[in-house]
Amino acid sequence: MNYLFDRLDFIHLSRCRYATRTFIRKWVRTDPELKKIYQLSPYELSQIIRIPHQKAQTLLKDLHNPQLKKKILEESRDFHIITIVDEYYPSMLNTIKDAPLVLYGSGNLDLLAKQPMLSVIGTRNPSNEAFGKLFMAIAPLIDAKWVIVSGMARGVDSMAHRLTLKRQGNTIAVLGGGFRSIYPREHLPLYQKIVKQGLALSEYPPDAPPQKYHFPERNRIISGLTMGTLVIEAMKKSGTMITVNQALDQGRDVFAVPGNPLLEQCAGCNRIIQDGAKLIQSAEDIYTEWNYSFRLFNK
Repeated sequence: MNYLFDRLDFIHLSRCRYATRTFIRKWVRTDPELKKIYQLSPYELSQIIRIPHQKAQTLLKDLHNPQLKKKILEESRDFHIITIVDEYYPSMLNTIKDAPLVLYGSGNLDLLAKQPMLSVIGTRNPSNEAFGKLFMAIAPLIDAKWVIVSGMARGVDSMAHRLTLKRQGNTIAVLGGGFRSIYPREHLPLYQKIVKQGLALSEYPPDAPPQKYHFPERNRIISGLTMGTLVIEAMKKSGTMITVNQALDQGRDVFAVPGNPLLEQCAGCNRIIQDGAKLIQSAEDIYTEWNYSFRLFNK
């Protein structure tokens, strides 16, 4: 599809209440220049997209709000704003279902073009063995300048970022809220280090506080940015397993480190290995599989 709209108009529309990703995609097909929508009345819009008149009125109120557009311009001076039509939008991410239409970035945007990338995820309550597993699996990859992607959550995610930073490597953190509402709060210093040395990404505007539903949504970005996801530890029912399912749905490789069957933190990894995930005993296991996939991807 040829996109003919102005970037700022597109970002502005994405910030309007009730302008969902599904709605925006459908609307752009019929109004590729994003001109017609400005001419509609709330009644006309509510009839076209079949939402209550009040919601249509709210959407159009935001769309005709010059202060919102001014705020976006101000944010663009402090942060990167990346739209799905920009050439530096991550190519891997653009292949997934329901790819984010707009991303906000803070830090080194060049990391989005680097390969290989590996998503590293795991439980928020890691066992005493977790760091040893993490070090074994990714330290050589960090030293080889692979980009380590995770979600800056408590537990394995933050351990992966910290290990990467300590070894002067490349890391991307995908957040579940805006950059001015870091969660968990105690990870603000970690966020600041990532922004200085790596890159933070969010689908949510800088002032957006984290919401419970944001985290399952952001997990599709963590897996979607890379060709493979490594699970260090995971419980059977957890956000980690949601990310695993999204990675599989996206056609990505899933790697897992096996663990003690007596530990609940290892139950998820052991289960997905049974189901076909590649068992990881060393970084070489990942490199061997990835190098093959990476060559295929670049053919």
